[in-house]
Amino acid sequence: MIMNSEIDRKEKLELNKLQKRLRRNTGQAIADFNMIEDGDKVMVCLSGGKDSYTMLDILCNLQKSAPISFEIVAVNLDQKQPGFPEHVLPAYLDELGVNYHILEKDTYSIVKELVPEGKTTCGLCSRLRRGSLYGFAEEIGATKIALGHHRDDILETLFLNMFFGGKLKSMPPKLLSDDGKHVVIRPLAYCKESDIEQYSLRKAFPIIPCNLCGSQENLQRQVVKEMLQGWEKQYPGRLDTMFSAVQNVVPSHLADTDLFDFKGLTQSEDAFKRLNLISL
Repeated sequence: MIMNSEIDRKEKLELNKLQKRLRRNTGQAIADFNMIEDGDKVMVCLSGGKDSYTMLDILCNLQKSAPISFEIVAVNLDQKQPGFPEHVLPAYLDELGVNYHILEKDTYSIVKELVPEGKTTCGLCSRLRRGSLYGFAEEIGATKIALGHHRDDILETLFLNMFFGGKLKSMPPKLLSDDGKHVVIRPLAYCKESDIEQYSLRKAFPIIPCNLCGSQENLQRQVVKEMLQGWEKQYPGRLDTMFSAVQNVVPSHLADTDLFDFKGLTQSEDAFKRLNLISL
């Protein structure tokens, strides 16, 4: 009995430490990018995975002590995947007491019809999902759309764009949609996936696996993820340093002529005169 009590105490302590760290990182990201403002209606996109569960949990936690007032609405897109446990999310959200909507769109059939067997479904699936969620956000008057991407997602996207897209870009913590109608935020931008995974396990969130993309092997993102995890294992702290680099960009030390005026970069007249005097 004493042993079980000690285990429970340690579990609670670890859960408390994880929650504090996630709260701190999420709160810092919200403040740094002015993600949530007074009077906002935040549509939290809930997929049933560890990231979105954690995001909802931490945002609800922060909402209680925030110096501003904002509304949270959880929205799940039911893509009509075969065997999808439709009861899980409503039961969880009812118990939590969070306002929510289940949006039903059969994007699963569209993806299966248009994407050849064996090909990656993520691209089309995400576009269809994004379109549905953006439209619904406008319908319910949401001022912000919150997605559950974390620090590791941001770094993976950076390398995916470099390796396969020839661009130096990633997922921004805050984004204005192409049509200018929606502000998308990623409150977990400063949070490590390992912390989210541990928090999710300890909170025992009712995880719902994705049958479209979750079972695909050899995805480019998975290859990049394994590469980054290998680096972190070999050189602990490397991902922290890499994320700091994303936050400290020096355009004059890259090679984008649209970003920095290299052509107009000339020696100043005073420096030129001093150089001539020295040479004499």
